[in-house]
Amino acid sequence: MRIRNNKGFTLIELLIVVAIIGIIAAIAVPGLLRARMSGNEASAIGSLRAINSSQQAYSSSCANGFYAPDLVALGTAPTVGGGTPFISPDLGVAAPVSKSGYLVNMVGPAAAPPATTNACNGIAMAALAGGYYGTANPASAGSTGTRFFWTNTLGTVYQSNALIGDVVINAAPAAGPTPTP
Repeated sequence: MRIRNNKGFTLIELLIVVAIIGIIAAIAVPGLLRARMSGNEASAIGSLRAINSSQQAYSSSCANGFYAPDLVALGTAPTVGGGTPFISPDLGVAAPVSKSGYLVNMVGPAAAPPATTNACNGIAMAALAGGYYGTANPASAGSTGTRFFWTNTLGTVYQSNALIGDVVINAAPAAGPTPTP
């Protein structure tokens, strides 16, 4: 008489294992998505802080107390004496910059009165700004981030749960957005 060798798994056992893996994946995926959104938001805050730092360095060492009108000006190295750009290459390009699921933008309105000398990196005196504001908005609200961020010459990064319309250049917001830690 021949004895049958039953090595391996039955179909029921395999289905149970697949069901368990599916349940674990269903529990883990939302947490991973929240972690990715949190990382995107942290990157947006970091980008705005980098804009603040580079604007302060630009103002004090290159533009005689004025600010760069856009991110491209911050990404331009000084022409006098050489040196490095004031902001990293990933942010020193034409706005809006898409970075980590956020669209980062920076605007500096024309200075009044205009500056008296050109900036050290060749930006014309008439183009220098008397202030600036930067924004970071989710590229796809809900999937890349849920909070909207902005900053200005005060150097504070503010947050809001809704898209921010008009941003005040040199003052804190009257109500609504709150500073981020």
